[in-house]
Amino acid sequence: MPHAPLADVSTAAMQERGGAGRAPRVIPALTVVSHPMPRRVGARLLLDAVAAGRTVALSRNAPDFVAPGDSLGLPLSDPFISRKPLEWKPAPDGGVRLLVPEDGTHVALAGVPLQGEHDFGARALADGVALELAGRVVVLLHTVELDGEGAADTLGMVGESTGLRKLRRHIERVADLDVSVLIRGETGTGKELVAQAIHQRGPRRAGRFLSVNLGAIPKELAAAELFGSHKGAYSGATRDREGFFRAAHGGTLFLDEVGEAPPEVQVMLLRVLETGELYPVGASSPVTVDVRLIAATDAHLEEQIRDGRFKAPLLHRLAGYDLRVPPLRERREDIGRLFFHFAREELAALGDAGRLDTEDPHAEPWLPASLASRLVRAAWPGNIRQLRNLTRQLVIGSRGQARLQADSQLDEALGVPDAVAPVVAAVKAPEAREPAVPRRKPSQVTEAELLAALRERAWDLKAAADALGIPRPSVYDLIDKSPNLRTAGDLGADEITRCFEACGGDLDAMVRTLEVSKRALGRRLKELGLAAKGT
Repeated sequence: MPHAPLADVSTAAMQERGGAGRAPRVIPALTVVSHPMPRRVGARLLLDAVAAGRTVALSRNAPDFVAPGDSLGLPLSDPFISRKPLEWKPAPDGGVRLLVPEDGTHVALAGVPLQGEHDFGARALADGVALELAGRVVVLLHTVELDGEGAADTLGMVGESTGLRKLRRHIERVADLDVSVLIRGETGTGKELVAQAIHQRGPRRAGRFLSVNLGAIPKELAAAELFGSHKGAYSGATRDREGFFRAAHGGTLFLDEVGEAPPEVQVMLLRVLETGELYPVGASSPVTVDVRLIAATDAHLEEQIRDGRFKAPLLHRLAGYDLRVPPLRERREDIGRLFFHFAREELAALGDAGRLDTEDPHAEPWLPASLASRLVRAAWPGNIRQLRNLTRQLVIGSRGQARLQADSQLDEALGVPDAVAPVVAAVKAPEAREPAVPRRKPSQVTEAELLAALRERAWDLKAAADALGIPRPSVYDLIDKSPNLRTAGDLGADEITRCFEACGGDLDAMVRTLEVSKRALGRRLKELGLAAKGT
């Protein structure tokens, strides 16, 4: 078991970039967290133009979001997102300014509608801001480090966040070196998956991968379980025990929660790391083993060393290469892909995997935008393990229903983290909006329904579209197909002039008489040089 110098991710990252003088370029980006067509989840739009001081216009038809691993992208393409673009601009101190135009796409942050201009500072971008578009698509505004090419292989890990890409590169860097590795990370971050990836790409891949959780072994049995024992070595030892180290001979031994190792076990671990030899409990002669050791912990081992609970030489031996697995809150752009990855697994087990294969642009999102927004904003103290369990609960709890349903039991798990709360609090809630209407296809709307909705809303086409549950452009299409309805563009100049005179220049009265959009009629009046009241 050769010893290599201690190297953590931060040190390796500096070497990878060619020295301390070259910092990675950080730019804002938008990543799709949820979409009516689940295959679009994870697609990303780099806002490098904003970082360069220019404006990016985002609408239904442009620009393209590129899926991980693809070279060509597609626009959001949701029919409920307006053709009238949202504008993304530079803001002071490295932030991003969002301009939501009037009568454009409905945008909400944590359920609070946004109107006009809103600035998101560097802190908000670093934490990630989940924005709901048209109540159907959720995108995360965040930052991306352009720090070179990622690993050629995903290593079985879902996501493309900066932290995960760095982790993959470090796995590839150390996998074939046969040095011991220490994996640090919070509970539930996937440390065992990292250990398996190192083993599968190392020189011992043909050997055994044995995983042991030291926290689950009684302290009085830890030495015998790890190093083996002879019959009669202790009370209850009725036979020889091989031990995990000898069982993993020629392969890899993964020790999780290594910080839980008792003091006497720490001494024995240090010996086997230094010499490749171990003494089974009750034995008088050593046994040689050939094992690659990968350890993991969620504890602060340096603090345990200061408290006398962990041996510094052992830490140095374990950390032949030191890796950190980022917590889920540091890789929020991966949450959508992870959620749908776990959802597919659960749905496949239920025989309903095809639910996520829809290509209908008018389909109701299986993952409601409000729930997707809560998922991406959650604190996730249990990290990926908690997300997997929660996904299973949502999928099973929503069996037989068209959409996922969240219940009150999920509120604690989906709480808004402190980092996001100030952003939400800064947004002023506008006047109460009409209750959400179920979405449906334009072909399901009758002419009578359309006419009633337009009249009730004073020929406000967007309000009528929202009330009918269809995209605003579909209202124009339905009007064009109807022999009894028309737009302001269909009106002749003589008819407009006569109505102007008959209504005394009152624009609202003209709208009721001509039954066309007030905004469009106002433009026609300006074209004709007529100044109406109410414009």
